[in-house]
Amino acid sequence: MRNSVYYLLLLLAGIISGTNTFAQSNPVPETVMRSNGKIYVVLAICITILVGFFIYLLSIDKKIAKIEDKQ
Repeated sequence: MRNSVYYLLLLLAGIISGTNTFAQSNPVPETVMRSNGKIYVVLAICITILVGFFIYLLSIDKKIAKIEDKQ
């Protein structure tokens, strides 16, 4: 019972602190980056990293399959 009260208070504190961050009056970074054309650079870098990560995972999977077939 005591742990559930602590978890509930922690959840409540997280929700309250999360709503506070949305009240900023600065312009949204996405619109600033989109107006400068830099959002496409960020998008290209993220896609490149993800594609590289998936290629790396596929190569590891093939190596593990090859090792499993030997045994």
